[in-house]
Amino acid sequence: MPTGQSEASVTPPTAPSDGGAVGDRAPAAEAPATSEAAAASGATAASEARQDADDASDTRRRVDNAAETEPLLRVTGLKKYFPIYGGLFRRQIGSVYAVDGVDFDVQRGETFALVGESGCGKTTLGRSLLRLTEPTAGKIMFGGQDISALSQDELRPVRRRMQIIFQDPFGSLNPRMPVSDIIGEGLLAQGVKDRKKRDKKVEDSLEIVGLRRDYTRRYPHEFSGGQRQRIGIARALALDPEFVVCDEPVSALDVSIQSQVLNLLVDLRRDFNLTYLFISHNLSVIQYFSDRVAVMYLGKIVEVGTVERLYKNARHPYTVALLSAIPEADPRRRKKRLVLKGDVPSPAAPPSGCRFHTRCWLREKLGNPERCSTEEPLLRVLETGHTSACHFAEDVSEQAVSQVVATQSVVETAVADPV
Repeated sequence: MPTGQSEASVTPPTAPSDGGAVGDRAPAAEAPATSEAAAASGATAASEARQDADDASDTRRRVDNAAETEPLLRVTGLKKYFPIYGGLFRRQIGSVYAVDGVDFDVQRGETFALVGESGCGKTTLGRSLLRLTEPTAGKIMFGGQDISALSQDELRPVRRRMQIIFQDPFGSLNPRMPVSDIIGEGLLAQGVKDRKKRDKKVEDSLEIVGLRRDYTRRYPHEFSGGQRQRIGIARALALDPEFVVCDEPVSALDVSIQSQVLNLLVDLRRDFNLTYLFISHNLSVIQYFSDRVAVMYLGKIVEVGTVERLYKNARHPYTVALLSAIPEADPRRRKKRLVLKGDVPSPAAPPSGCRFHTRCWLREKLGNPERCSTEEPLLRVLETGHTSACHFAEDVSEQAVSQVVATQSVVETAVADPV
């Protein structure tokens, strides 16, 4: 090294670069440009990252909105036929068309009611939704999942989210089992093996429905009808379900107890954000308890609408007849009822066309049009906002009903005489 030249002043050779020779230095003016380019690149990357985050947020928001608007339960073309066997070799000779092509949706958090005469298929429909009765055909979408094609093992975790309250508070409880085992049986089937956890959950469920925690060791025969129904409700709530089928839960109870159980169900829906399918033939209970109503007749849904629209402006002749049967609370008011003629046809041999045409007062008033007996009406949206399966729904009015009632004989018309 030459004298007077320090090690710090020695410039080591640099690696070759495009357009430069070995040992060349980058111009001093290029350093700020490189810094600005790096800053611009970083800003671009940050902007792209923010854009990606915004896009992901929008996607999540759309998914959340879709989940909120998508119905919890969607039923399409549901059918349930029971075979009829006969003859020497017990061959199938026919079918009972209990549920025959039903379509409806149930939104999250609402109470959707099914109403109709006994034998119209309400209970069969409710049990088919839970796969307690295997449907013959159709699709059941629950929470976006098709549960109609699941095996029993695949269906087990789904059953935790959907439960049922049975109609008979006496026959639905095993008389040989204490309350702790009746309510805890579902928990055990869902994998809750710890006895202490099960007992704690059972006691909590009893307390929620208004029963004492120390009732766990008692047997069903030690309770009244209303208490037994509360036990049935506690059993349904033990698994923290989202959807509950209420199969006429108050029809076997005294009137005073009915109001208590109904108020309990209303409170539970509010507190636990439950969704109900409420099955009943009591139109007064439906009006008090439900958000929307579907009217069934002989395995078919003939009208669907909100409680306000359907009760004030029914557009199917069968629904009008059902509403006219509601008794007046004031005995001094004169009540004329629209009485249906004839018997309900057999579900094993339903009529062609409209299934109600054999008893329809509107068809008789219009001169028995042939369309009613040859063409099956489909559910269609009316100007009132709800749907009806009647070819002549627009002809249903209070004036038409009054004219039909006026032509009925005294024997046919149910009259409440004033006090």
